[in-house]
Amino acid sequence: MTITTSEPEPGVLQILMDRPRARNALNLELVEELRRSIASEGARAIVLGSTSRESFSAGVDLKLADHERAQVSRALYGLYHDMRNSDVIIVAAASGHAVGGGAQLMIASDIRIAGPDAAIRFLGPGHGLAVGAWGLPSLVGRGRAMELLLSMRSVAATDALAIGLVESVDPEPLPRALALASHIVTLSPEAVAAVKRIASLTRWDEALTAERQFNDHWDGAIPVSSDDG
Repeated sequence: MTITTSEPEPGVLQILMDRPRARNALNLELVEELRRSIASEGARAIVLGSTSRESFSAGVDLKLADHERAQVSRALYGLYHDMRNSDVIIVAAASGHAVGGGAQLMIASDIRIAGPDAAIRFLGPGHGLAVGAWGLPSLVGRGRAMELLLSMRSVAATDALAIGLVESVDPEPLPRALALASHIVTLSPEAVAAVKRIASLTRWDEALTAERQFNDHWDGAIPVSSDDG
C-alpha cells in the first residue's frame, strides 16, 4: 500500500500518501490508490496529506522508466478530474515539498492548508510539459500564474498565502484540515455540493482537457539540461 486511510469521524476520510523514503513520489500504484479512495462512497469531506512532514509529494517518480513516467502523468489527469468533479470537499494539508504532480494535487483540492515549511513548485516546461496551467490562474491570477509556471521557482508557504495559492498556513496543517473537514460534514450536503459546483464555473474542465491533450505526447523523457533545482 502506498497510502493509509482512516475515518476520524463519520463522513470524514483521511488519506495520507505513504512513500516517505521516496518523498511520496508518484507512481502508478499511488495514483490509482488515491483515485479509488477519493471515489469511495460515504465520505463527505476528504483530507489529503502525507504520513511524513518532510514532503507532501515530490511529483512523478524520476526513478521510473520513461514510458512509466508518461503513464503516471496520464493517470494523474484522470485523478485531478475526479477530484474537481466530485461533490466531496477535498482539503489538502501540505508540509514540505509539493512539486510538479504534488503541486497539482494541491490545486486540484478545494482548500489548501500549508505548513510553515511548505515549498510549492510547478515543474513543466523544463520537461516539455504544461503543468498546472489549467488550475493555477483561477487561484493567483493569469499573470502571476504565467510567471510561476514559466520560472518554475519554488514558492514558500508565506508567499503562497500572500498570493492566494494556499488559504492558510498552520504549524499543524493536518489537524487544522481535519477540524475544517469536521465542520464541513455538519453542513447540508446539497448546499456544500452546490457551493463546490458553482465556485468551479471557470471552465477548468476545458483547460484541464487542453493541458492533458498537450501532455499526452510526452514519452516520459526528461532533458538532461532541464532545471530541476
